Amino acid sequence: MSRPVLFVLDDDAGVVRALRGDLGRRFSQDFRVLGESSAAAGLATLRRLAGQDEPVALLIVDHQMSEMPGLDFLARAHDLHPSAKRVLLVERDYSVRSPVVQAMTLGQADYHLTKPWLLEQDLYREVGEFLADWAKDQESGFDLFTIVGDLAGRGTNELRELLIRFNVPFRFVPAGSEPGRSLLQRGGLEGGALPVMIRHDGYTMVEPTPSRIVEAVGGSTHTDLSQCDVAIVGAGPAGLAAAVYAASEGLQTVVLEETVSGGQAGSSPMIRNYPGFAHGVSGHELTRRACEQAWIFGAHMVFSQAVTGLDDVGGERVVRLADGHQVAARSVILAPGIAWRSLGVPRIEALVGSGVFYGAAGSETRAMDGRDVFVVGAGNSAGQAALHLARHARQVTMLVRRDSLAHSMSDYLVKEIEATAAITVRNSTEVIDAHGDGHLEGLTLCDRGRPEQARADALFVLIGGEPCTRWLPGAIQLERGYILTGRDVAADGAHPSRWPLDRAPLPLETSVPGVFAAGDARYRSIKRVASAVGDGATAVRVAHEYLAGGTAEASPGGTGRGRPRFGWEHDGG
Repeated sequence: MSRPVLFVLDDDAGVVRALRGDLGRRFSQDFRVLGESSAAAGLATLRRLAGQDEPVALLIVDHQMSEMPGLDFLARAHDLHPSAKRVLLVERDYSVRSPVVQAMTLGQADYHLTKPWLLEQDLYREVGEFLADWAKDQESGFDLFTIVGDLAGRGTNELRELLIRFNVPFRFVPAGSEPGRSLLQRGGLEGGALPVMIRHDGYTMVEPTPSRIVEAVGGSTHTDLSQCDVAIVGAGPAGLAAAVYAASEGLQTVVLEETVSGGQAGSSPMIRNYPGFAHGVSGHELTRRACEQAWIFGAHMVFSQAVTGLDDVGGERVVRLADGHQVAARSVILAPGIAWRSLGVPRIEALVGSGVFYGAAGSETRAMDGRDVFVVGAGNSAGQAALHLARHARQVTMLVRRDSLAHSMSDYLVKEIEATAAITVRNSTEVIDAHGDGHLEGLTLCDRGRPEQARADALFVLIGGEPCTRWLPGAIQLERGYILTGRDVAADGAHPSRWPLDRAPLPLETSVPGVFAAGDARYRSIKRVASAVGDGATAVRVAHEYLAGGTAEASPGGTGRGRPRFGWEHDGG
């Protein structure tokens, strides 16, 4: 196959020549750079390339052409080359009238470039990023693991989802296929339990646990540290931001995560409103970078390790882990996040992993080609999942309990959904039952009290979550499961476990001195990635103040510096 094409179109032949020349000097070793100066010639060239099955990586098209608007050309060109990334070429204009604003909001373009451009700062850096994103969408040339399993099996789907979240390249082979039977026979595993996971070097695991998978890809599931300056519970955006700041400022830091890093944000296919990413960033990529950054600064990252308790031993906060290990910390930052809220319908719960999925299951997206998919939810996560699924599914139907998406979803997402033909929004509609023998086949919907049947290949449930705080001791004050901090902490008899010191709690400090909370599990937190990151950074700042001894600790009525003891009875969250 010939080299992929970078295609340039502009009415101004001089712009085409300049852009072809600049792109060619940097990218010609791996790509062919072609260009035209009329829409008709451009479409003819793209038809010829499509007829010869030659791949196009980027479509760089001027937004204002005499023959045809640039967005119209991109739409027609994308029909010919659906895997190509669409780049709108515009004059620099930061007003709301800029064509980029609407094009990005409505999903009519993937990126933009401005003219005139600076080579290193603009063109080469940005085009390099566009091409990296294009390459991610292509078939991987190397698979670290091969999964042999039953596509409808819950264990298989959970395994695939975990590998997606951990960014591990893999291929799936159905156990009943000829290649699948051959792989199982070669390993002497015919008729045995599924799924089977085979590493590229032949190392084989049957029904692997999350911890074995993490270890197989080089992650750590244990820590040899018994003491540290700060223990961080949770590796979502808040926990990772806290880890970056704590470790970079010289604090010995341990991060304890029950699964893998990312939290809810890690499963989001595209986050467009995080500062610094004009074209958006996947939640996985954002949290992966933060995890790497924390590790480089010296944070001890421990995955697939649940925290089961928190104690006060001799004035130190002791974090107890599921494997029996304990870590004594001078301070603790709680960032456990939230878990997806269940619909509570028995036949839906029975099909989880077999057509029913909580959250945006990235491993299932490509399997939705030509399928009828339903998304339950009206928040940003539901909107992002629907848009991502619409790239593959025949039809995506959003089921919304209220009368409008506007109550709970960002305006830019509402507009993008309205402009996506493959998405239908059904307001005032709920799911009350599911049907299928071993896998989802249909749903019973209730539209304003009227039940109806609907064929369904998949159901994605994104209806918010519950804070992961049930393991916390009774000394940590909670409100509906969310952790109270700062001025919300009760200092009198309003709560069974009152604030024990003369001083007021620091910002983000819980009802236990030296224990702080950040992110979605904190009461009154703003459920946005940027807010969680800010929480994590702030928690480290106030933890510094606490560790520096600037906040004298004394039980009520006293003046001593000794840390008080308090009741640690578990209250059930």
